[in-house]
Amino acid sequence: MSPTADVKTELAGVRDPRPTARVAELTAILRFSGGLHQIAGRVAVEAELESDLLARRVARDIMELYGVRPELHRVQASGGRTGGTFAVRVIEGGETLARQTGLLDQRRRPVRGLPNKLTTGARPDLAAIWRGAFLAAGSLSDPGRSAALEIACPSGEAAMALVGAAHRLGIAAKAREVRGIPRVVVRDGDAIRVALSEMGAVRTASAWEEMRQRREVRAGVNRLVNFDDANLRRSAQAAVAACARVERALEILGDEVPDHLKEAGELRLAHRDASLDELGHHADPPLTKDAVAGRIRRLLAMADKKATTDGIPGTESAVPEGFED
Repeated sequence: MSPTADVKTELAGVRDPRPTARVAELTAILRFSGGLHQIAGRVAVEAELESDLLARRVARDIMELYGVRPELHRVQASGGRTGGTFAVRVIEGGETLARQTGLLDQRRRPVRGLPNKLTTGARPDLAAIWRGAFLAAGSLSDPGRSAALEIACPSGEAAMALVGAAHRLGIAAKAREVRGIPRVVVRDGDAIRVALSEMGAVRTASAWEEMRQRREVRAGVNRLVNFDDANLRRSAQAAVAACARVERALEILGDEVPDHLKEAGELRLAHRDASLDELGHHADPPLTKDAVAGRIRRLLAMADKKATTDGIPGTESAVPEGFED
């Protein structure tokens, strides 16, 4: 299954027995999956849900908490969803239910965010708000650079209410608008794990975190391999360039090259892949790498000075195009 399906399947099995948490979860589901509608002049409460299991659970909670028996229908998906969805609808007694859940205020005006009594509730109630919102309109992507836990919101006010609840739970969430739809987004990997755990998807949180760590290790190994490859390429190119310049220097100077500089140049050509430290060990008597580097540097400088005087190409002219010393 996809990460989103894994989370929703696990959350659908979470049953907090506390009445306030049950109310918070149910209200969030109703708010983020549909909300209020006018049908034949009456206020109706309706929720469009992706699974028959969740729809039946919501209907049962409405009946147990408020004594109202909802209608269940299979409907064509709306709001950009694909496939069919299941509608939980309360028409008879819908306005009373809307008032009881806080979706309507005392003046019969729809609440655009979430009821204040829920967003200022105890920690289990805040977790239940997030659980209900995710069940209604949440998604989770695979771990990686673009990993995100997102919840599509019915309004900017609802998004801000959800962000406020997240911050009280210690979750770093942000509200943003994507293609005209308000969303609450959690991007940090640790924050996603915390959000999943707080909602009650402990098993999925553990599996998601394990996958994230595996991918980070694999990405780290790939970065090191690429870094080593790049270093090897640069070292090889530098060795080719250095040898080409030394060969040109010995050619320019001919018999005029001092013996100690000639020895250093010949060491470089004889051991093309060796480091300066290794070249020093090959010398007789042994030299430090600074001494070897100094002699090769003076050899090249002497050759370039003579080339300038004679009006001929210097040592740089021998370096193949695309290589650097």
